[in-house]
Amino acid sequence: MDAPHVAGGPAPAEPGRAAALEVSPLPGRSGIRARGEISARTRPSWEQALSDLARRHAGVSYVELSDVAFVDVAGVSALAVTAMNLPDGRVVVENPPPQLPRVLEMFWPGLDRIEVAL
Repeated sequence: MDAPHVAGGPAPAEPGRAAALEVSPLPGRSGIRARGEISARTRPSWEQALSDLARRHAGVSYVELSDVAFVDVAGVSALAVTAMNLPDGRVVVENPPPQLPRVLEMFWPGLDRIEVAL
């Protein structure tokens, strides 16, 4: 069983694993669900998941983040760049940690390719 995650601290990494981020497909709709934290340590996994999401994108893609305790500015930036590079449609971010909408508004005000659903 996984150790519990303490809010505000890093998510525990399993022995032998460099990342404390799990990303899986969303059942029944186009998108991904992330669990853990999005930071310098987990950025390669996050960017790969976003790249895969963009390849499968068809109009609307969902990114469910209710189990993400923290996302850094670079993680939000990767999400914004992914959305801006989509040929059409948008990304709906569901239940993000509180800093994500703040960072989007600060650095990408009016970015209509991302919809945040709290």
